[in-house]
Amino acid sequence: MLRSLIGALALAMALADGASAQEPLKIGLIQSLTGPFNTVGKAVVDGAQLYVKQHGDVVAGRRIELVVRDDATAPDRAKRIAQELIVNDKVAIIGAGITPSALTIAPLVTEAKIATVVMVSGASITVDRSPYMVRTSFTLGQSSAVMADWLARNGGRKIVTLVNDWAPGIESETVFKDRIATSDAKIVDSLRMPLANPDFAPFLQRARDAKPDAVFIFVPSGQGGTFVKQFIERGLDKAGIKIIGPGDVTDDDLLNGMGDQVIGTVTAHMYSAAHPSKMNKDYVAAFMKANNFRPNFMLVGGYDGMHLIYEALKKTNGDTDGDKLMAAMKGMKWESPRGPISIDADTRDIVQNIYIRKVEKVDGKLYNQEFATFEAVKDPVKAAKK
Repeated sequence: MLRSLIGALALAMALADGASAQEPLKIGLIQSLTGPFNTVGKAVVDGAQLYVKQHGDVVAGRRIELVVRDDATAPDRAKRIAQELIVNDKVAIIGAGITPSALTIAPLVTEAKIATVVMVSGASITVDRSPYMVRTSFTLGQSSAVMADWLARNGGRKIVTLVNDWAPGIESETVFKDRIATSDAKIVDSLRMPLANPDFAPFLQRARDAKPDAVFIFVPSGQGGTFVKQFIERGLDKAGIKIIGPGDVTDDDLLNGMGDQVIGTVTAHMYSAAHPSKMNKDYVAAFMKANNFRPNFMLVGGYDGMHLIYEALKKTNGDTDGDKLMAAMKGMKWESPRGPISIDADTRDIVQNIYIRKVEKVDGKLYNQEFATFEAVKDPVKAAKK
């Protein structure tokens, strides 16, 4: 009788272990699918889903399940969603979105020790807010510093800065100004625009009145088309004033809607759909076949975020302990559709090439064509503090 009972218990435990092993490993994506930055969140989710489709939904013996939640571009909602994902859905890993939301969930993922991949936020401070955060997107300073360095070497002397009045815009402008200050170029005016529903026209008129060689612009992904339209309407292009700045302003998925007037616009960025590597050509072809539109820089943040998660899980043999995953992620290097990238072991920030690109028409379509490369660029904000 006792042997039968022991045997039954052993069988029950074995079945329970087997059932547990079959439970999915849940990855919670907290992204902006509605609201002002809805295109940003959708791109990240598209990128994550493409990676899973290409590489399968099983890694290190664990079946991957993406749990997608919409923060509606509202930090308070992101915080509530993070609590629900951690407590109710038992997610093992989180993919964070825009800066305000990422900053809001940082204390929660720290307390729960949940490995969190920042797939969107470009603010330097974001990953500093939690030892369980790592970034696969970019930092605003990476492109802004490179843009300043390139401009100083290529004849830009009088510049107006024109950025949104919020943390990412101010950070981008600050890094640009700091780098320009070490050159012969001069900032002749600095203008701040509201983030929500901006009317660029009065600011563009002030910029034109300053008679600069170039306007350094930072607007969030999605506002670039409106900005360029009003730039042309105010006649800045005919006055010989150039648009320069991070690549958000000529975002790949909006570029063809901007018209030929943007041909010649120079930007600095970490990704272009025209990046000439075979990996990127295959990546773009696969995405366009499935979605019928061009992938952009936000999408690659989600794609590479999933790559980092998969490779870390392989190193931990499927163990989702936050400390073990973070240790596996630090220092990781791989080839991305954007080029070679790595995770800085000290800062947990992405290290990547930044490309100088010019808008050109190729086969009847507009592309950001890369013509200069600044290799292995780290976050300049953190580098300046060392």
